Amino acid sequence: MEALVSQVAQGDEAAFAHLYDHLAPRVFGLVRHLLRDEAQSEEVTQEIFVEAWQHAARFDPQRASAATWLLTIAHRRAVDRIRASQASRQRDLKVGIQEFQESYDDVEDSAILHDESERMTDAMKQLSDPQRQAIQLAYFGGLTYGEVADRLQLPLGTVKTRIRDGMKKLRDLMGVA
Repeated sequence: MEALVSQVAQGDEAAFAHLYDHLAPRVFGLVRHLLRDEAQSEEVTQEIFVEAWQHAARFDPQRASAATWLLTIAHRRAVDRIRASQASRQRDLKVGIQEFQESYDDVEDSAILHDESERMTDAMKQLSDPQRQAIQLAYFGGLTYGEVADRLQLPLGTVKTRIRDGMKKLRDLMGVA
């Protein structure tokens, strides 16, 4: 694989085709897992391979294998897409809030939302400190699992386990199926 990337850096289209044939399913699988939307996953996968074609000369086989290099690009692109989508929703929410005029029905909705917020706060207090910290960084802080692991100086698997176990406990406490 590493030789293929070197050939791609030289502009070898046949090498690029082989690289694509070998790694596209893995790249698409990773992106699809993160984005959960097939159309967006296809689009992001295409962007990843365009980037690989344009920047193959940056590949350093001393630092990582070709597959790892490409999957790292894929992960970053998918996370970027998720963050862009979240930012768009937040902008829409801010505009909606500015245009919001409270009505009698909205008072009921606010009361329900406040109650749910209190239930979530109480449920979060029942988690272990490590679980709560990891969940807050990932879900409320917007960090990826890898960024949480770096921030907490823990192995990635430990962070994933804490988040998974904490989310399961939250679902049980909140009565969510």
